[in-house]
Amino acid sequence: MVQTGFDFLVIGGGIMGLAIARELKRTRSRARIALIEKETTCGHHASGRNSGVLHAGFYYSKESLKAKFCKEGNRELRQYCLQKNIPINQCGKLVVASNEREVEGLHELFKRAKANQVELSFISEIQAKQIEPRVKTAGWALYSPTTASVNPADVLRSLHEDALQEGIDIRTDASYLKQTADGILTSKGPLAAHFIINAAGLYADRIATDFGFSEHHRILPFKGLYLYSSEPAYSLRTHIYPVPDLKYPFLGVHFTLTDAGRIKIGPTAIPALWREQYQGWSRFKGDELFEIAMRQMKLIFSSTWDFKRLAWEEIQKYFGKKMVALASNLVEGVSPSDYRVWGKPGIRAQLFNIKTEQLENDFVIQKSQSSLHILNAVSPGFTAAFPFARYVVEKIGS
Repeated sequence: MVQTGFDFLVIGGGIMGLAIARELKRTRSRARIALIEKETTCGHHASGRNSGVLHAGFYYSKESLKAKFCKEGNRELRQYCLQKNIPINQCGKLVVASNEREVEGLHELFKRAKANQVELSFISEIQAKQIEPRVKTAGWALYSPTTASVNPADVLRSLHEDALQEGIDIRTDASYLKQTADGILTSKGPLAAHFIINAAGLYADRIATDFGFSEHHRILPFKGLYLYSSEPAYSLRTHIYPVPDLKYPFLGVHFTLTDAGRIKIGPTAIPALWREQYQGWSRFKGDELFEIAMRQMKLIFSSTWDFKRLAWEEIQKYFGKKMVALASNLVEGVSPSDYRVWGKPGIRAQLFNIKTEQLENDFVIQKSQSSLHILNAVSPGFTAAFPFARYVVEKIGS
């Protein structure tokens, strides 16, 4: 027997799923809205393991959805945290160059900031050292005053509570199993719904294929690890990032300050062998290992974007010494003895186009009259969640 029917059913209790459910309720107050989450708590995966950085929005090309939502998302999420008394470290960020060639990269980022109307300053090395005396840079740097950081677990907990108070039916420990004629089957029984939103992160592509979508896309997971410093809190004043290689959706090893001012370096982007390969053999799935390993092997020998080099460089970061060496290019006084403690690992649900054999750099959404699938919502997905949710709800229509 089918359980209670709903107008809207959201699959996935990360920040995207919660934000979309709340936006649906805000715009359709009488709608019956449910959200299912396979874990016992919301935000157990990517959202809760996020770096916590609220990005400003200057990395992304003007025409991208990431550029469209990041700046406004930064403002709205900072405002939300202040309203909810969630600690927020409004420390800003320096982007530094290690040589003259990378100074050209600073100019490209500054150009993107202007196109996206994001506040960003092109500053001298002297000015950079006034912001953070320990910083290293080749003559010039960028300063982003609106970059901040929060504890993602605090944000997810608050959003979960808000959603419950607003009348959203949240069902945890309820895994999606398959599509049915009038909804879906979960591990806790069937649910009927007029419209289904798939915000399942690492498994969004698999769920989408049940609905006839994601024909040319698969998730290619990458493991993100941070090393924490034993230096006192606020030993650095601001986040410090290198100039990224804009061909890839990764930002390189950098210094991040937590909401409490603690320093961490990372993240890695190590190719994972199954979707939830957090530690050891936990959550191992043989079918995923086979599929993902075969795809990675093919990329090693045929990739046009040098997956082999990327994989080798990232695997070396399993050793803290490599991470510290890269970080020492950005900051003076970096001692390996200060970096001994690994943080909680995360997995980036990176979308891969199996037809073009390219990583997708922007958000990807596919929809029909009865379902919508968020296939790629990686960084800055956490920052952009609120305006992105409005965009999704607008695409659903009346």
